[in-house]
Amino acid sequence: MSAQVLVDCRVATLIPQPDDPLGIVRDAALVWEGEQLRWIGPRRDLPELWKQAPQHEAQGAWVTPGLIDCHTHLVWGGSRAEEFRMRLHGASYEDIARMGGGIVSTVKATRAANATDLQTAALKRLDALLAEGVTTVEIKSGYGLDAPTEAKCLRVARQLAQVRAVSVRTTFLGAHALPPEFAQQADAYIDAVVAMLPALHAEGLVDAVDAFCERIGFSLAQTERVFAAAKALGLPVKLHAEQLSDSQGAALAARYGALSCDHLEWLSEDGARAMAHAGSVAVLLPGAFYFIRETHVPPVELLRAHGVPMALSTDCNPGSSPCTSLLMMMSMGCTLFRLTPEEALAGVTRHAAQALGLSDRGVLQVGARADLALWDIDHPTDLCYAFGQRPCRGTLYGGAWRA
Repeated sequence: MSAQVLVDCRVATLIPQPDDPLGIVRDAALVWEGEQLRWIGPRRDLPELWKQAPQHEAQGAWVTPGLIDCHTHLVWGGSRAEEFRMRLHGASYEDIARMGGGIVSTVKATRAANATDLQTAALKRLDALLAEGVTTVEIKSGYGLDAPTEAKCLRVARQLAQVRAVSVRTTFLGAHALPPEFAQQADAYIDAVVAMLPALHAEGLVDAVDAFCERIGFSLAQTERVFAAAKALGLPVKLHAEQLSDSQGAALAARYGALSCDHLEWLSEDGARAMAHAGSVAVLLPGAFYFIRETHVPPVELLRAHGVPMALSTDCNPGSSPCTSLLMMMSMGCTLFRLTPEEALAGVTRHAAQALGLSDRGVLQVGARADLALWDIDHPTDLCYAFGQRPCRGTLYGGAWRA
């Protein structure tokens, strides 16, 4: 397997340096062999070993790690456009859920859809992400809420990586909402969720386990039962936490060494301190904040003060963030949450990888995956500044150029 070289580029390695949070190398060269990066540095320092290797001209493009969308729900059936209209007439997200809409309406449509239709719909969403330089995506279940449909959705998610050049991480979110057949029986449904998990894990469909800990979701005690079942199988956990209220879910998740806690608009200082101690990533989801017209901003200064890494993601889903633009989330992260552009870019690369428990991507260094995005921009800040554009010139995925 021969090495290849990318030249005439400017590289943001995302490895922070003193006075340089992006780890920039100008007039750079990168060497990869197979799926791994072998060398990165100034072009003038390219080792003799690789000077005769095949070269690719970047024509001055900026290069970043391939982007990582670390919180999505890409596989679902149906539409929730009518609920959007209802919210514009004053109904809240919680009002709609209590009227039988929300997640439960998507569950009905997803159960009725076959795997082929689910894959066709999911591919359209995925292709929009790939056009923006995404090379890794996490996909949660949670729109089946019964064993057959949860398995169907997780299989579809896995199969997306067979038909597109992308890494897919799958997360079991059986504890997403209470299905109609378990109305007023939340504890019994948690029994069912715990019973689903071993078979799904045995089939190789689960990389992590998530839950929705909220007043319209599941209690701390119910969430902990799901986490205990995951721990017994050696699976890492994540949590939808503190989105609508301070349910103290982040502290619970941290006790289980959660990879991430996501949303976090109502996170307390105790929760932030627990996350910092556990090394959990805060995944901020500005698309959902915007779409449901939330007004309580995540405590970014608190997260900074405690050194909690912050990731950004689309939260692509039909009810609260029907968005397939990670670049838009970077812009929103800056404008709505006051992240810096450097924090936003780290949030869709280095910290997003950490939120998925992946140490082989998210930065450009020797030994990392050869996942790169090339950009027609003047500076990496442009990825946050010029919203609504798609400046991705090309993507290298696992050492191969993506068509």
